[in-house]
Amino acid sequence: MFEQAMRATPRQRAAFSLALLAVLWSCSGGHGTGSQNTQPPPLDPPLSIVTSSLPNGLVGRAYSTTLLAKGGHGALSWALTAGGLPAGLTLESATGVISGTPGETAAGRPLTVTVSDSAASVHQRTATLQLNVSPAPIAITVSPARAGLTVTQRVTLTATTNDYAGVSWSITPAGGSFSSPGSLSGTAVTFTAPSTAGLYTITASSVTDTDQLATITVAVTDLAGVYTYHNDLARDGANTHEYALTKATVTTGTFGKLFACTVDGAVYAQPLWVANLGIAGSVHNVVFAATAHDSLYAFDADASPCVQLWHATLIDASHGGTAGEVTVPSGPSGNYVGKSGGDITPEVGVIGTPVIDPSSNILYVVSKSMSPGMPPQSTSYYQRLHAIDLATGNEKPGSPVNITATVAGSSDGGTTVTFREREQNQRAGLTFVNGTVYVAWASHEDMPPYSGWILAYAYNASSFTQTAAFDTNPDMAFGGIWMSGGAPAADLNGNLYVTTGNGVLNATNTSPPNQDYGDSFLQLDGRLHVSSWFAPSDEYTDYKTDNDFGAGGAAVVVNLTAGPLRHLVVGGGKDGVLYLLNGDAMGGFMDGNAWQYFSLGSAIFSTAAFWNNTLYIAAVHNSLRAYAFNSSTSMLNPAPTSSSAALFSFPGATPVVSASGVSTDGIVWALDQANYCTPQSKGCGPAVLHAYDANNLGTELWNSAGVAADAAGNAVKFTVPTVANGKVYVGTRGNNIGGVYGSSSVSGELEVYGLKPD
Repeated sequence: MFEQAMRATPRQRAAFSLALLAVLWSCSGGHGTGSQNTQPPPLDPPLSIVTSSLPNGLVGRAYSTTLLAKGGHGALSWALTAGGLPAGLTLESATGVISGTPGETAAGRPLTVTVSDSAASVHQRTATLQLNVSPAPIAITVSPARAGLTVTQRVTLTATTNDYAGVSWSITPAGGSFSSPGSLSGTAVTFTAPSTAGLYTITASSVTDTDQLATITVAVTDLAGVYTYHNDLARDGANTHEYALTKATVTTGTFGKLFACTVDGAVYAQPLWVANLGIAGSVHNVVFAATAHDSLYAFDADASPCVQLWHATLIDASHGGTAGEVTVPSGPSGNYVGKSGGDITPEVGVIGTPVIDPSSNILYVVSKSMSPGMPPQSTSYYQRLHAIDLATGNEKPGSPVNITATVAGSSDGGTTVTFREREQNQRAGLTFVNGTVYVAWASHEDMPPYSGWILAYAYNASSFTQTAAFDTNPDMAFGGIWMSGGAPAADLNGNLYVTTGNGVLNATNTSPPNQDYGDSFLQLDGRLHVSSWFAPSDEYTDYKTDNDFGAGGAAVVVNLTAGPLRHLVVGGGKDGVLYLLNGDAMGGFMDGNAWQYFSLGSAIFSTAAFWNNTLYIAAVHNSLRAYAFNSSTSMLNPAPTSSSAALFSFPGATPVVSASGVSTDGIVWALDQANYCTPQSKGCGPAVLHAYDANNLGTELWNSAGVAADAAGNAVKFTVPTVANGKVYVGTRGNNIGGVYGSSSVSGELEVYGLKPD
């Protein structure tokens, strides 16, 4: 080391000497005594304020909190150097305690506090804290107060509270999630519904006083959609995924009309509904309405006021229409369809309920139109089957297809029978099964020539192929399939079930002609071959007196995969007899061959609903009735277990049921549409929606005639309500009173009922 020092510069050597002296001084105790080792006193830790926030307070309630600091020298003292404490609170300098009973509110009031130590040279630290003193008592409300949601659907929840500190959110049972751009104690959060259906309780609790809270019940459904007429292929009319609408919530005080969506024509078809559908970058629950003016509408199913997502005109050029094409006028003049009776008024466009294939997001629908001309016989008529993209309303590639068909038969005077676009009425709902769209037709007001048709089409993403054609009466004509708007039912094996109207029955003949099925109940396979059939004993009388056996729709009551009786089907018509049949061995001709039959006492123009081993039906000029089904005998009790006090005039009603599974909380919904405004109607007025306790139809829960604000638009006959996700959708003719198209300010309307927001 000394050698290195000698080679250093003079300045380096001086520094080295000073360092050496310091070491020697330290080793000698610094005082030269050699026996003492006295250190200078250590410095105190730096002074700092530990408290980062103040607890919340309430006016009129005792408050106390202690400000905390660490470090510094000696005793500490506190002072409020900016801002002011609410009246009733003081800061104790020596202890840092803020205490007292606040007498006024403080909403995030900034308070600057300073702490000082006792050193000769005083150290100080300053912090700004916020104080909330809310009024007492704490009040909290949450909106929407009631919510029906689909699984994983998002909704904004808002808490209104006088707690300046906000609220905390929770859900029981556990599920879903809350998110917010700011703190989760915020009064507005985005709630994502759980992925499991059921009833949930959401709680907003006061941050200041956790004993103060508000709760709402959220009903979460896993219903993916109402894709077809009467809910499903069995046509049982039951939605067993409904949690929001219960006997406790469907009351005059809690349930009513929420909003209405204006459309361009009468809504004869049942509205369809799809959950969580992506449209234009957003996800919506969507309700689809088809009109007699050849239009399709997609609306947000929940938004109030009504929000239109898209509108498609099915007879414009982009949807296959020709120049100048219009919807077919129908009414007491013109004679473009039928006998000028105006059964469908004021026009015929889309009448049959469309069907949705959810696997491809395609809606299939049939339009009817014409090129204007006189006389009507020289006018060109068109019926087209469309494949519509659910997200846009646009045609899919290769769509639409003009509907044409021929089958072997002699009713046209030759060896083939040809489908006629003008005379054939596409009244029945469409069916999608076996990867195939099935479309059925009858007549307009029994105007010949017509017969009952079913055509089958397969769509392969680029084109339609007609895979089968069936004429119910190819040799003798008539025998239409209309079922008062009902759709062909289907069992688990893909067999179809339909009822037919007036026509000759000769299927019992041992030699041709023996392929005509007037006034019959048919089972057909996927290729439209008759595999089983039934006709009532009075079939010939039905035919001669216009007493259509096929006035009512077909429904599958039992649908099993094993056992001797797998498919039990039910239906009836104008003679008022309800028939229960073994779908795979229907019995042929004569009542005695039916599995069971009994009279309802009046004509049937509806499709029965079936839920919880109970069949519901409303015949003409009769009450809505419930018939118990005995699963041991596979028969109905002919004596109704309950009935409504109200009577349903023509055309009766096709009921639907909403429930959360097979429970005791089912509701039966039925439309009184007696004042349907066409010439045959007894009058013109609003459709009336009724809700009944499914376990006792004598208990009416609610109806839309009770409060003026709940009134629907004018009625359309044979319409069916759709129940989904806490709402009920009803198609009407708006304020049209049966006059020509455009004679009123609202030519059609979709009514939306549900739980009131407050």
